[in-house]
Amino acid sequence: MSRTERCLGIVLFQLGGPDTLDAIQPFLFNLFCDPDIIDFPFARIGRRPLAKLISTTRAKKVHHHYSVIGGGSPIRRFTEIQASALEARLNSLDVNARCFVAMRYWHPFITEAIEQLRVSNCDEVVLLPLYPHYSSTTTGSSLNEWNRHFCDDIPLRQVESFYRDANYLAALVEKIDKALARFPAVSQPEIVFSAHSLPQSIIDRGDPYQQQIEETVRLLMHRGRWTNSHRLCYQSKVGASKWLQPSLHRTLRDLASEKVRDVCIVPVSFVSDHVETLGEIDHEAREEAHRLGIRQFEMTEGLNDSPKFIDALAQLVLRIVEEPIRTVLPNQESVAAPIMAAD
Repeated sequence: MSRTERCLGIVLFQLGGPDTLDAIQPFLFNLFCDPDIIDFPFARIGRRPLAKLISTTRAKKVHHHYSVIGGGSPIRRFTEIQASALEARLNSLDVNARCFVAMRYWHPFITEAIEQLRVSNCDEVVLLPLYPHYSSTTTGSSLNEWNRHFCDDIPLRQVESFYRDANYLAALVEKIDKALARFPAVSQPEIVFSAHSLPQSIIDRGDPYQQQIEETVRLLMHRGRWTNSHRLCYQSKVGASKWLQPSLHRTLRDLASEKVRDVCIVPVSFVSDHVETLGEIDHEAREEAHRLGIRQFEMTEGLNDSPKFIDALAQLVLRIVEEPIRTVLPNQESVAAPIMAAD
């Protein structure tokens, strides 16, 4: 069957986010009910009460972040834009494609995407996690949820982690160059790569996320050929356990104490703007930087509907459809660590 004769379904996995302020707590409840996020002895009994406690406390903490970015997360809108652009790009390449958005913790849920897929009469399916770096808490969790609900007899393929992909890296370099151009001299600011943090215990149990993030930073600095000083930090810690360090807040204080006056933040683990970029970095961290005496603070915009990024996704799909069909499973055994208290 030719490309134009067969219908190819592409499922874009993403975290999801509350679309209103009232949705913050139930969104967080869904997140902390995930066994790939919180696991501990007798978790089947205690997970839901603990998720209720953490989500209620955390919702109050992040309410302001969502308020300052319009009262909800734009991640669904950006992901649907990406899905539409990817579908159009593949159709322009003579691929009869249908794209479906599958959010892990808020609408449209993975189960909703499966229902849409079932009535689309697709001949085969490509699973495309919009996480460049693999973690059991992101890609692994989405695939586990997919496997719990999808049992149709349709050939499946999965796009693996794509943090090394040349087209993806080129799209990021383009965004970084654009942000650096806002400084009087492009070599002047310190480049600070910020990635979503994870509990250290998850990394210690074999999750490759940190190693892949660090490699991405090396690849970007090599590809961009910038002479700027740079460093890596982590953000969005939840709970009292040890998480990847240094934090974004600690890094800003370090920069200020080192008399660094110009900073360019690169959200390196995200493919679209959402609360962690627009709220945590572009609002909260920006205000903190200015209080600390940092003169110019810039953040690279998300990849969002970048033509380079959309083409990168299209090429990933095209490459994977040429490979043999195989069973779709998480990349590694699910590893999770308890998050016992909200900060």
